[in-house]
Amino acid sequence: MSSDSHLNGAYYGPSIPPPSKKSRSYNRHGRGGGSCNPFSWCCSCLCGCIFNLIFQILITILVLLGIAVLVFWLIFRPNAPKFHVNDATLTQFTLSSDNNTLYYNLAVNMTFRNPNKRIGIYYDKIEANAEYYDKRFASRNLDGFYLGHKRENNVNTEFVGEQVVVLGNGDRSKYDRERNDGVYNIDLKLRLRLRLKVGWAKPKFKPKFECELKIPMTSGGVVSSTGFQRTKCDFDW
Repeated sequence: MSSDSHLNGAYYGPSIPPPSKKSRSYNRHGRGGGSCNPFSWCCSCLCGCIFNLIFQILITILVLLGIAVLVFWLIFRPNAPKFHVNDATLTQFTLSSDNNTLYYNLAVNMTFRNPNKRIGIYYDKIEANAEYYDKRFASRNLDGFYLGHKRENNVNTEFVGEQVVVLGNGDRSKYDRERNDGVYNIDLKLRLRLRLKVGWAKPKFKPKFECELKIPMTSGGVVSSTGFQRTKCDFDW
């Protein structure tokens, strides 16, 4: 019998060390050493799809709005309303040196014009303010009206009364010079509330007109030699 017959299958060599935690984890979870969570993957994928969809919707809305504005402009060709002061008569403009009271009598004739061919304008509210060197001394609310395509409307109004107006030294000196010259720098500012009639739509706006006027004094029915010059006013949306 050979010497191999005395061996019973046991291992008589050096001891084998126990498996490490890393290898046990590797054997437990398979190759790669990490778990794959289907729920987390689905959530991240779903969030990405939602954000991508929202972004595409926003881009589509912006493109459609741009196209709509372009089509609107090509069809209607909107132009800003026009406003002129045709005439202004000033029969009193006296600033008291004792109590800074301004006594005034100002009559104004003005024209509203709609230059558009396909857009009507509703003037729902017109607030007219008269100012002298940024100091408002009179205010009037004018009657509203509708202005059709290529139409215009003449409006008359008067500012009569008295108002305390405190001017700085520089502006007071300007008043003295203008009194000697017989021509006053008076601003007329109109605050508007209007609607544009565009087909079935009636968008609302709150623009304003601003007019820088040089108004000669009329004394005893005689107007200053300079006369009043018809003035085009600025429009601001």
